[in-house]
Amino acid sequence: MIRKQLASYAHKAWSGWMKYMFEKSKVNDDGTLTIPEWAVKRWTKQMNTDYENLPEDHKKSDLEEADRILRIIKNEG
Repeated sequence: MIRKQLASYAHKAWSGWMKYMFEKSKVNDDGTLTIPEWAVKRWTKQMNTDYENLPEDHKKSDLEEADRILRIIKNEG
């Protein structure tokens, strides 16, 4: 049961991120997506930065994600 709840949360987090990314990007006439330069620069920097080196507001966001996962685990434990 906990495995399915974690998988459900993982999918929800992923789909939320995809919706956000699509909203910030341009859908081209041929159905492809163009991510704006500002977003590529920002997201590339974020994905290449270790947690310890993130700005405090980004760390806070990641801690909130960890808290959501811990709540799922604790509610099943």
